Amino acid sequence: MQFDVITLFPDFFTSPLNSGLLSRALSKNIATVNLVNPRDFTTDKHHQVDDEPYGGGVGMLLKCEPIFAAVESLSVLPRREVILMTPQGEPLNQSLLKELATNTDQLVLICGHYEGVDERVSNLLTREISLGDFVLTCGEIPALTIINGVTRLLPGTVGKAESLKFESFEDGLLDYPQYTRPPVFRGWEVPEVLRSGNHKAISEWRLQQKIERTKLRRPDLLT
Repeated sequence: MQFDVITLFPDFFTSPLNSGLLSRALSKNIATVNLVNPRDFTTDKHHQVDDEPYGGGVGMLLKCEPIFAAVESLSVLPRREVILMTPQGEPLNQSLLKELATNTDQLVLICGHYEGVDERVSNLLTREISLGDFVLTCGEIPALTIINGVTRLLPGTVGKAESLKFESFEDGLLDYPQYTRPPVFRGWEVPEVLRSGNHKAISEWRLQQKIERTKLRRPDLLT
């Protein structure tokens, strides 16, 4: 998987891309991340990437020319998505991450800033994605979320691929509660069924816990 990130702040990604599973996936060439700064594609002496919006208003907008130039400088793989990270996009969920991991070879992620981007950038896009109904200071945070969420689904990233089948949202339910040693901590005991060795009973308990937890915390998933 090739990730091309259009970002004014490439240093934002330095630590996350050099840590944990992401670092190992990149070192094994399961994924590659190419950071592209649109400021490098400006033509004025001040390298200006933003300007005041037509019609007035508070704040600045990212100009379309540097973003177009940055995206058009990239190689184009057959299965490519060009995505703008914006609160106005479709909500990101596990199903969408799986779709991107399965059906694409290249994700171009455009990180917004300030009050947004010139609307004409939409002519570059294949989709817009949002982390949820809130506003962040930059598009780098949701872009990193997509890189993380997609990469961990690629073959070879997670040591035990089987574990990906038993996570929240994989069957439309939240995950069941889990415990490890010690069996008793400050009076809180691990449920006896989990220590019984009865795998059938454990499986039934876990399913019931998933249903009850989903009803309590995310009833919208059951509709």
